[in-house]
Amino acid sequence: MTKLFVLICFTLCSIFSFSQKELTHEVYFNTDKFEVPNTEENRLLLFISTLNDIDIESISIFGFCDDRGADTYNLLLSQQRADAIKAIFANNEISEDLISNVDGKGEILLKIVEEENLLKIRGLNRKVEIIVKPKVPKPVVKKVVDSTPKPKKEKGIEDLIKEGNKGDKILFKNILFKTGYASVTPSSKKILDSIANALLEREDIYFTIQGHVCCTQYSRDAVNRQTKKRDLSAARAKYVYDYFAKKGIDKKRMRHIGLRRKFPLGGDPELDRRVEILITYVNKPSN
Repeated sequence: MTKLFVLICFTLCSIFSFSQKELTHEVYFNTDKFEVPNTEENRLLLFISTLNDIDIESISIFGFCDDRGADTYNLLLSQQRADAIKAIFANNEISEDLISNVDGKGEILLKIVEEENLLKIRGLNRKVEIIVKPKVPKPVVKKVVDSTPKPKKEKGIEDLIKEGNKGDKILFKNILFKTGYASVTPSSKKILDSIANALLEREDIYFTIQGHVCCTQYSRDAVNRQTKKRDLSAARAKYVYDYFAKKGIDKKRMRHIGLRRKFPLGGDPELDRRVEILITYVNKPSN
């Protein structure tokens, strides 16, 4: 066995080992309750924010109760606790497709920690465990140069605005929003600047800015983590509206509206975390 082969095997094993490391979080509940306490919800939202840059394979949610109560009661209550956590994930744009388990496990064994205080032990048992499993990164494969003719390059947003007519809908493809927030990433601001310049040149068009969210249930809006209100799609549209106004675009040319999750694109859920503009009117010059 050559040294090179040993090095490759060690590297692959290291990558696999690291990628398999699971992230865990626990949420604690009050006695006989399945509503998430405010302090616990804030801890959970902080945990969710750490998942933004992780390629997730699956999320498991397991609910538990303390030793008091009948078995049937504990099973129901633990399931309600698990469902409450799942709802918070959905409200904060975590796709349900990633959640592989939402199970109420009922009563947990009383003495699972080194603790003498019975009330503290029971408090630690009234919980939901969350396990996030990252995806295994795919090995890098060297690309073979393809000499076949390339398809015609897709038009950019600026070109679509330049050629836009009434009824055209233009998707801001590379405008990325932070999960659960109305603000965009720093790199997206540069793209917004170029879009604003294109709209300044096309001062004859009037348009509506449409905000969207991903991953919520029943086409509901998502929760805006900054304001705690369920109006994230509207907040994203308003953010772009205000940004364009600061760049000099006349407010009379613009409207903004939140469309919740009424129009998912059907692909990667992250693509539904988006903003579009719909050209509603073109002020044609009189002859």
